[in-house]
Amino acid sequence: MNVIIVDTSSWISYFKGIPNDDIDLGLKEGRVYLSPIVVAELLSAQLASSDRVELADFLKELPLCEVHFEHWKKVGELRARLSKKGINVSTPDSQIAQCTIDLNGYLLTEDAVFKKIASATPLRLLPR
Repeated sequence: MNVIIVDTSSWISYFKGIPNDDIDLGLKEGRVYLSPIVVAELLSAQLASSDRVELADFLKELPLCEVHFEHWKKVGELRARLSKKGINVSTPDSQIAQCTIDLNGYLLTEDAVFKKIASATPLRLLPR
């Protein structure tokens, strides 16, 4: 069973009520991991206090990608390699991609930048 990293864009759709069988099944099977950047992005939304608490409680139950120094080194190296290929990627998107690569998982996203990253790295995307 493969790990799934869910990008902010896919979580937003999911929380808006758009069904996603991959997220549902991954949650049920304990295969959904979080990038710490995604936690920060989701919790930066304009939410009522009760919604923010509920979201934080939900997110803290999911396993996080480990982000020790070596991970951040790889994030920087990934950005540098992509930049040399003419693919400019933000640090948050690089970090999400590197989490997925580190876990040998699949990224679920609606953000087109990850297709560019996947074309030049071992990043694997979950088909939508």
